[in-house]
Amino acid sequence: MSQTRLLALVGSLRAASINRRLAEAAAKTAPEGVEIALYDGLADIPFYNEDLDVEGKVPAAAQALRDAVAAADGLLLVTPEYNGTLPAVLKNAIDWASRPYGAGAIKGKPAAVVSASISPNAGKWAHGDTVKALGVAGATVVENAHLHFGTIGNRFVDVHPADDAEALTQLAATVVSLAESANGNLVTA
Repeated sequence: MSQTRLLALVGSLRAASINRRLAEAAAKTAPEGVEIALYDGLADIPFYNEDLDVEGKVPAAAQALRDAVAAADGLLLVTPEYNGTLPAVLKNAIDWASRPYGAGAIKGKPAAVVSASISPNAGKWAHGDTVKALGVAGATVVENAHLHFGTIGNRFVDVHPADDAEALTQLAATVVSLAESANGNLVTA
C-alpha cells in the first residue's frame, strides 16, 4: 500500500494550545502507511483578497498552503470555538485553498473535522461552520470521521491528549476513517 498523506490544519495559533496537542496526538495514532503532517504556516498567510490572488503573484505563504493541500491525500482540521464559530485563521486557510473557484487545491479533497472547546458544547458550532465552509469550498466532508471534545480545560489541563487512552482511541478512529476515504482502501489501526 502506498503512503497516505494527511495534512492537519490547526485553528489555534498558540504553540501550547490543546487543539494543537490534539492534532499531535492524532498524528501519533496514524497507522502504518499513513502520515499526518501538521501545517505550521497559517499565521503567515494574509487574509484572502482577490487583489492578491493573481497568477504568478500569489503571496508565498498562501501558495505554500495551496501546495501542501494539493500534495495531501486528505485534510484533518482541528478547530477551537471562538465566539461561537471557527477561528478566522482556519476560515482563511479554507478560502485560500478553495481558489481558483471550482479548481482549488481543496476541491474533492477528503476532510474531517475535530472540534474542541472549554465548554460542554464541545465546539459543535465551530465544527458545524467548519464543515459548512469545507463543503462550500468543494472538499469532500467525511461525516463518520468527525470528533468533538468538550470541557477540554478540565480534561486536558494536566494530561496531554496523547496520554489519554480514550482520546487516542477516538482520534485513531477518526484518522482511520479519513485515511480510508482518502485512498479508498481499508486501513487497519
